[in-house]
Amino acid sequence: MQQEILKVGVLGSGKGTNLQSIIDNVTTGRIPARITCVISDVEDAFILERARKHGIEAIYIPPGKYKTRLDKETEEKYIKCLKDHGVGLVVLAGFMRMLKEDFINTFPNRIINIHPSILPAFRGLEAWKQALEYGVKYTGCTVHFVELGMDTGPIILQAVVEVKNDDTPETLHQRIQIEEHRIYPETIRLIAEGRLEIRGRKVIARY
Repeated sequence: MQQEILKVGVLGSGKGTNLQSIIDNVTTGRIPARITCVISDVEDAFILERARKHGIEAIYIPPGKYKTRLDKETEEKYIKCLKDHGVGLVVLAGFMRMLKEDFINTFPNRIINIHPSILPAFRGLEAWKQALEYGVKYTGCTVHFVELGMDTGPIILQAVVEVKNDDTPETLHQRIQIEEHRIYPETIRLIAEGRLEIRGRKVIARY
C-alpha cells in the first residue's frame, strides 16, 4: 500500500529563505511531501508572499499579547489551523516565538527547527554574532526536534562553516544560510521517507 504523502505546515516570521529552499525541493520531487499551509505572526512577513507565489495557503494569525511566545488562546488557533490542514510535520522557519507545552504535546516529535550554530553552542538570538564575538574558528547550523527548552531538542543534522578572519556578521550569516538551505530540506526528506529514529537524545538517520 502506498504511503500517504507527508503534509507540512511552516511557521515563520521573516523573509522565508528556508521556506523557499523547501519549496524548491518539493517542486523538484526530491522531498516527497506537500506544504499545506504557511502561518506567520507578522502580517506583512515576506514568507507569506513566498507561499502565495507558489499557490500555498498563507495565513496571518495575530500573535497575542506576549513578545516572545504565543498566549494560550492564540496557540490554540495555531494548533487548530495546522490540524485543519492535516499537518503531520511542523517546520519552524525563522519563527520568533517559543512554543509552549500544549503545542509541543499536540505534535510530539513532529516539530523541527533550524538554528544558526552548532548546538549546544550559542543558543538564542543572532547566534552567528555570538560565534563571531566569541572568536570560534568554526560554527554552522543545526536542525533539531523542538522541546520546551530553547534550542535544546534532539539534534537531527548539523553542518559546519569555517569562520574567516575577515568575516563580518553579515558574511558569516550568509554562508551559514547556504548550509541551512541544504540540510533543512534534507531533514524533511528523511522524515517524509521514514528514515529517522529517535533513541533518547540520539537521532539515527538511515540512508
